[in-house]
Amino acid sequence: MATRSDPNLLQDLKKFGGVYVESCFNCGNCTAICPLSSDSESFPRKMIRYAQLGLRDRLLGSKELWMCYACGQCTETCPRQAMPGDFMSAARRYAIANYDFTGLAKLLLGSPIWSLLVMLGLAGVIALFLFSGHGAMTLDTLRLFEFIPAELIHDLGVAVIAIVSIAGVAGAVSMVRRVAKANGFPPGTRLNWFSALWEAVGIEALGQRRYRQDCETQETKWYLRKWFLHSSMMWGFLGLLAATILDYSLDLLGIKPTGAPVPLWYPVRMLGSLSGLLLTYGVTVVLWQRARKSEASMKTSNFTAWSFLAMMWISAVSGFLLEASLYLPQPPIWGYWMLLGHVVVAMELVLLAPFTKFAHVFYRTVALYMAALKPLPEKVPVTVEVTN
Repeated sequence: MATRSDPNLLQDLKKFGGVYVESCFNCGNCTAICPLSSDSESFPRKMIRYAQLGLRDRLLGSKELWMCYACGQCTETCPRQAMPGDFMSAARRYAIANYDFTGLAKLLLGSPIWSLLVMLGLAGVIALFLFSGHGAMTLDTLRLFEFIPAELIHDLGVAVIAIVSIAGVAGAVSMVRRVAKANGFPPGTRLNWFSALWEAVGIEALGQRRYRQDCETQETKWYLRKWFLHSSMMWGFLGLLAATILDYSLDLLGIKPTGAPVPLWYPVRMLGSLSGLLLTYGVTVVLWQRARKSEASMKTSNFTAWSFLAMMWISAVSGFLLEASLYLPQPPIWGYWMLLGHVVVAMELVLLAPFTKFAHVFYRTVALYMAALKPLPEKVPVTVEVTN
């Protein structure tokens, strides 16, 4: 089957970040230095060749694109300053925009100005929607969550999760089709469906095995290593999501109203507090490292990366300030506005997940799963000889 070449692919990629692979002369240094490269997975040389040759479908169908952890070794050692690490980041943003059927990801990831306008506009819409049902500000802690009714927050949260689920599944299906077409197995092949799921989700996505073992190159303290910071943000966010769901469930069951004062050691509150600390720590250190440009992978940070980290940081810190206001003798006036701001940022962060850098959570997990799929050994028929 003929492979179609798109002569505009490189120009399209440049809209999503720094792409300088015209300088690449295919020496293979980036693949040789990459700790994730193997006989079957070529990082990032193969993707660069796809871009140079205009092989759009193969680039979008490459599972290796998502398995890269952006350690920056390829960029540091490139003899032509082709910035292969920056290319991989731009190609992932390009892929997110192509997997998305709404066109919103292309707007958010391809233009900093439009991205800022959309984020500010969406925040304004969410804030006006929540404020439209606001109650009075009183000096009663129990009424803090009556300023923005808990029912209104819950209903908005359900709508946000529904939108994110639909967009996320649609994007993942688009990705799977492309990757399967480029890396599929012959029909009828028996695959390790369940063991691959454990390897991709349990060991790699949640356990960060390859990130921990292969992608750490600098001798630094464990709490400043990239895999630990990445894990802090991931587990912190997942923990806060779990605490939110549990809190909502307890409210539905009539056990504890949302916002009701409870001891710090109350299980759900403790889960939320510890998760918030993890998230705040991870995001703060990464922001500090990006500001200092301490590593090759952080020297060319763009608006997409900064806005994503900033929203996570604001969401985490505002959550702690809101929590602190619940334990004061009287709820301060700023606590009411902190509640509104926290909910707006948290909702927007989740709502934009399938259309921003956050989407790599979906796509990397899917790519890891498809990479873990392997053919099972063929069953050999057993013959029994009967002797008289």
